[in-house]
Amino acid sequence: MVKPHGRKTRQQVREILKSPDRRAALDQLKKIPDKQLVGHLFSHFYTPDELIKFRSVTAMGFVGKRLAERHMESGRNLIRRLMWNLNDESGGIGWGSAEAMGEILSRSPALVDEYASILFSFLDPKANYIDHPVLQQGVLWGIGTCIIAFPGKMTPYLAGLIALFLDSENKILKGYAVRALASGSPQGAGRLPEDILADTKKIQVYTGWHFEPSRICDLARAGIENRIDSR
Repeated sequence: MVKPHGRKTRQQVREILKSPDRRAALDQLKKIPDKQLVGHLFSHFYTPDELIKFRSVTAMGFVGKRLAERHMESGRNLIRRLMWNLNDESGGIGWGSAEAMGEILSRSPALVDEYASILFSFLDPKANYIDHPVLQQGVLWGIGTCIIAFPGKMTPYLAGLIALFLDSENKILKGYAVRALASGSPQGAGRLPEDILADTKKIQVYTGWHFEPSRICDLARAGIENRIDSR
């Protein structure tokens, strides 16, 4: 049962996440103790409002970075919680967890070295493969966000796993795969075929606080310059 003051804080977090000003919103969220904030951000992963969900992911990225800098084990515990949410044994569906994992890793060099391979394994049929299409979108977005920050983490094997989604009829899966490959090292970008470079289908791409329409061909051409502003 959620306590009354807990509901009040959760609503406060939601109102802050509605702000169009990312810097102001994140500054307001910092006033809430991180351990308390984490729970409220998790609750917003399950909202049908995609913008609020993704802004919660962004905020979780900053919380994870702070936790890891102050006490590395606290940062690890948050990553482990996200991993558990994506485990079938958790009994739930890990909406937002792969996205948050990618966002946190993109902001923490220490955590990315420890956990990037786990995030990548969610695409690997030989490891922790997730076959739910919506969760796959989250995994690809999370991987792309991680790769934008650390393009050197792109390996030929990972590029091959991502490239399997280039033929998807789901344009979001395809677009997120293109975003990840084009943002990585040449091993990734070099796998983009001509039909992708000519694909004019549009998807809404979350860019750090807002959604922006983008053609798949534009995501492909953006390459390593397809970075989130002011990370």
